[in-house]
Amino acid sequence: MTIDDIKALIANDESRTLELKKTTGELKDGMHSACAFLNTDGGWLIFGVAPTGLKIIGQQVTEATKREIGHAIAGLEPAVNVETHYVDVPDYPGNKVIAMHFDGWVWGGRPHTFHGCPYYKVESTTKVMPHEMYDERIRAYQPKSYSWETLSADGVSFADLNQKHIQGCIRLGVEGGRIPASALTAPIAETLTKWKLLKNGIPTNGAAMLFSDNVEEYSNFKLRMARFSGTDKNEFIDEKRAEGNFFDLLDAGLAFCFKHLNLSGKITNHSLQREERLEIPYKALREAIINSLCHRQWEKHNLTNSIAIYDDRVEIANPGIFPSQITPDNIKEPHESYPYNVAVAETLYRSMWLENWGSGVRRIIEACEEQGVEEPIWHWDGGFVYVVFQRPKLKSNMLPADNYVSDKENDIQLTDYNKELRQRNLSEIQLNILELISKQPSITLNELSIRLAISISALRNQRSQMEKKGVFLCRKGATKKGIWEITLEQNMNLEQQIDNAVAALKILTAQSAKSPEEVQSNWDKLDSIGYNLKSNISALGGNYSKAALEALISRLYDEKYNG
Repeated sequence: MTIDDIKALIANDESRTLELKKTTGELKDGMHSACAFLNTDGGWLIFGVAPTGLKIIGQQVTEATKREIGHAIAGLEPAVNVETHYVDVPDYPGNKVIAMHFDGWVWGGRPHTFHGCPYYKVESTTKVMPHEMYDERIRAYQPKSYSWETLSADGVSFADLNQKHIQGCIRLGVEGGRIPASALTAPIAETLTKWKLLKNGIPTNGAAMLFSDNVEEYSNFKLRMARFSGTDKNEFIDEKRAEGNFFDLLDAGLAFCFKHLNLSGKITNHSLQREERLEIPYKALREAIINSLCHRQWEKHNLTNSIAIYDDRVEIANPGIFPSQITPDNIKEPHESYPYNVAVAETLYRSMWLENWGSGVRRIIEACEEQGVEEPIWHWDGGFVYVVFQRPKLKSNMLPADNYVSDKENDIQLTDYNKELRQRNLSEIQLNILELISKQPSITLNELSIRLAISISALRNQRSQMEKKGVFLCRKGATKKGIWEITLEQNMNLEQQIDNAVAALKILTAQSAKSPEEVQSNWDKLDSIGYNLKSNISALGGNYSKAALEALISRLYDEKYNG
């Protein structure tokens, strides 16, 4: 290294990657900066340059000076190998500039300390690293030792885990191609062990958070929800608290949003999709709530996630921090994923609840752009990460969520849909069912029964009759907290209907198969039947409901392979 190299380094003054000291009399402060470089993006520490004026003076360097420098560098933990450059200063004979370069920190590396204290860089300033940031880096460095999700669950046994939720995740993962088909017939304990959710047959905290029906020992498995009047927290209209595992809290959060956010009157050509009717896109809200549950700091037992709905915005908050590489300013830019709870995130990814790691923010923004809604903002208040959606102004084609609408208004909402409905020859009571559900998606069977003045058994019979006409009412979520989704599948391309029916039957046959080989054999047979049907599609004639197609394919399967 030469004096010209030094001049080039200091040309742009001190920065995030350059620290200047006049002499080694400031050696201790210099080591604070060295530690900060090691914990940030790396940088040069140079002695012998006046920070003000950038004049290169140098200093006398003796063996004692070199010993002092070596002793100071030894105070850095973990130990670092640093090459120290001693550069002659022509204008000051006998003086030397002392320059040292420190490499930056990479994710998964151990954070550095100087005499036990960690430092990091904020622009050109050296600061003591916050406890939350240091703890996060220690967790990334030794996840098995420090991660809350990997510790054995308190008071939760394998029997407490909801088998239906687990089987549902496995089926979704198999359908999505992220889990091998053999998992459908493998013991659930074996699959959970592979997902690092069981240790010696004992559920981890991550398994409890995702699947446990027993949450008595977990005061943090809660979700606070409130609908406030106005734009502050002085007065609330509604307040709810939910308790349970990941799926319970997700269902409760979405149901609360549906209850208090406005519904759009626009109806698509083929179905009443809930994500298209909420004033804030359902897909965006769902992704935000999933992320808030997946990436929160669950070890903070006294804190809970929350959803706050105001007149002008919706705030979804979780205890946690941003990864060190991500800030509220750059979070909307493409970035890698740095999941706080790796095993939980991996499980949700495998089971299709999370898309590609690092894509959640982009998916939220795209959903808002598609619906013409202002994209949200993210911020951190020192303890909680917030995603804030601005509510659009109420338009004429929106149904107010906090009030009932008149029959006349609801008739207008269904006007564009009447042509599709008439083709199915729905009865008056069946049309009334659709009206009530489109107006209040969270309505329960009991409430429908009371509003229509018919028994629940008669209501179920009407639902069955509607399915035969290609109108499907699907209840998503828990019984009391779920949402109705209305889908018209009859207008779907017949080839696509056949593919969907084959896919549904594959899941059923896989559940009864005794080996992965039998699963694959059954699937090959169903594919063959589906191919033959599509090759002779003109012979089918007419329209088929989903149930009718599945029955037809099942009959052909039995006749060909079991007859």
